This record gives sequence, C-alpha cells and structure tokens, in this order.
Amino acid sequence: ISGKSQLLFALVFTTRYLDLFTSFISLYNTSMKVIYLACSYATVYLIYLKFKATYDGNHDTFRVEFLVVPVGGLSFLVNHDFSPLEILWTFSIYLESVAILPQLFMISKTGEAETITTHYLFFLGLYRALYLVNWIWRFYFEGFFDLIAVVAGVVQTILYCDFFYLYITKVLKGKKLSLPA
Repeated sequence: ISGKSQLLFALVFTTRYLDLFTSFISLYNTSMKVIYLACSYATVYLIYLKFKATYDGNHDTFRVEFLVVPVGGLSFLVNHDFSPLEILWTFSIYLESVAILPQLFMISKTGEAETITTHYLFFLGLYRALYLVNWIWRFYFEGFFDLIAVVAGVVQTILYCDFFYLYITKVLKGKKLSLPA
C-alpha cells in the first residue's frame, strides 16, 4: 500500500470535513465524518509507525507536490464560492480525484501487487465510480448537478480504467496482478 496515497486521502478528508467545526447537520453525518477522519489517520499511523517494517518506502517515490500544488491552485481558481471553507472543500474534491496516483505509480514501479491490495484498490475505485450513478440519480430526481464534483469523479474513474481492466482480466481469474512487460 502506498503511504503517500493514504496521506493524501487523510488530507482529503481533513480539508473536506472542516465544517465539523462550523455546522451541525445530524448525529449520523457528524459521526461518519469523524469515523472517516479517524480511519484515515489510523491507516497512516499503521503504515508509517506500527507496521513500518513492512512498508516499502523504496518504491513509494511519487512526488506528491506535483499533485498538491496544482490542485491547490485550481481550487483557488475554480470553486463555487471564494471563501476559505469552500476553497478547502473544492481542494478536497480535486485532490481525491488524483490521490490514487501514488498507489498506481507504486504498482507500475514494482510491476505487481498483492491480491489483497488489488481487491482494496478495486473497491476504492468502484466506490468512486458509483458516485457517477449517484450524480445521475440526483440530477434526474432532484435536479441537482455539481460540475466540480462530476468532473473530478470522471477524472478519477478514468484513472482507474486501466487498473479495472487488469483486475477483471487477471485477479478475477485467480492470477496475481502483474503488469505486462
């Protein structure tokens, strides 16, 4: 697992859920946001501290500043409202769409991935791809359309397409995911 991708996901949820301090929607909403944050930081803790002997930092070399800096700039330029919380929310949406790149880069660098890692990545990508269904549903039944979220979701789903193909053609047939030479 790429520790850098997990750090990016922790940053995504941190910047997305800052509204915990400014507004209350429901106990369920608040609880789920706290759970997302806790799980993100627990994962980072487990990778970098608790199980650091099993973490392969030599292959996790993606330069995350190449994602964070452009995403930060874009969130200032293209957002719904030029306010701090809205810019940070937009930053989280944009960053989530590319946060998987260090993980995909790590797989391309090693040429293979453990089966449990491939299942994790598949369901992470499927979760985001199902967002597309949610947006279609919301547009059709509620008339709601958020261009920023839709474009970011489409970008993330496109980034997963090659991985989805390899997952379906190899992992589901009982083979280990290894990239073509």
